[in-house]
Amino acid sequence: MSTTNDTLANARIAVLGYGSQGRAHALNLKDSGLDVVVGVRKGGPSWNRAYTDGFAVAEPAEAVRGADLVAVLTPDMVQPAVYKEAIEPNIKPGAALLFAHGFNVHFKQIEPRKDIDVILVAPKGPGALVRSEYERGRGVPCIWAVHQDASGQAEAKTKAYADGIGGGRAMIIKTDFKEETETDLFGEQAVLCGGASSLVQAGFETLIEAGYQPEIAYYEVFHELKLIVDLFYEGGIAKMLEFISETAQYGDYVSGPRVIDASVKARMKDVLKDIQDGTFARNWTAEYQAGLPNYKKYKQADLDHPIEAVGAKLRARMTWLHPTTAAPAESLKKAG
Repeated sequence: MSTTNDTLANARIAVLGYGSQGRAHALNLKDSGLDVVVGVRKGGPSWNRAYTDGFAVAEPAEAVRGADLVAVLTPDMVQPAVYKEAIEPNIKPGAALLFAHGFNVHFKQIEPRKDIDVILVAPKGPGALVRSEYERGRGVPCIWAVHQDASGQAEAKTKAYADGIGGGRAMIIKTDFKEETETDLFGEQAVLCGGASSLVQAGFETLIEAGYQPEIAYYEVFHELKLIVDLFYEGGIAKMLEFISETAQYGDYVSGPRVIDASVKARMKDVLKDIQDGTFARNWTAEYQAGLPNYKKYKQADLDHPIEAVGAKLRARMTWLHPTTAAPAESLKKAG
């Protein structure tokens, strides 16, 4: 165990939630030699999986009692109820309450007791990567923050936790709850999820409306995006430019700014403003409390978009995506 983890060497860590991040955190902490109990509802699949993985498992309230650090890794919109019902009445003074995303604390959906530490460790990768990199002896970079230091040891606990899940092997970057929350939401909405999905849908529609085959359109504006993103990920824009043709480079230079122009950036600023002033958080909280009517409608619209049907048909023949499944026998027919 590293020196950093001396801070938590004799601590009991309760991990609430056993989804993608919860499972990865819990397993990495356990393999780092730390004492972990998993807090989930009894009888569900998460309970059984955590038990099978070798953890002590308890109902959330029971897991919190006596814990020195409580990691809240349940979905954002569930966390306020979990805090009120399981954490607030049971967390001991001087213990640490840890989040992997600052949404509920920053937007005051949760107002933690003043006698506990409130900290954040957010790995910059999905749970599967957090786990697989740890198993390889490496780690995923983490950002960390201290919102409230009641014990005088909040920073040490935060760094020890980041080290325990493997972040110390890679890089840990200091932030605060405001910066982590607002940049995370903006990235998801404007670029990574909302921006990217809307961009490929618009590109697909443009080619279809011009009379091109759906299969060709899919490959050109959706499938090949992974190749470009992989180059970004590995070596930035410089590597992408190195591996594409001069023709593609020239098209990048003259047409990219025509599509993503100053008006797009202005609308991105509007998105950021809604995040910063709490409009998005209020709308999302109200939507959740109303039973997600618009969320369900928007999601179904994405699932019903023609690019999904075309993509499913094409991906079924991409045997490298399904190594244990034989490719369908029938051939694809040309459209039109």
